[in-house]
Amino acid sequence: MPIKPENRDYKHETKLEKKRPGAHEARMERQRARRELDKKGVDRKGKHVAHKKALANGGTNADGYTLQSPKKNMSFPRKSNHKPVK
Repeated sequence: MPIKPENRDYKHETKLEKKRPGAHEARMERQRARRELDKKGVDRKGKHVAHKKALANGGTNADGYTLQSPKKNMSFPRKSNHKPVK
């Protein structure tokens, strides 16, 4: 069941993100990719920006990114630490 916005603890989420090494940099990398597509005028409604080499595996925007359906972007094998299997 999804968490309703009025029940989310944003301060706690921010605190957890700051504890994870590289989390801020990865989030900024995702944001830059989305903004680049928006600048080009690409309609990304209902799509995810998928990196060709996952950010969790050391990928960057320079490695390339594309639009994918959320189902395709989120449905691949993962390890117990939630990183994609290579």
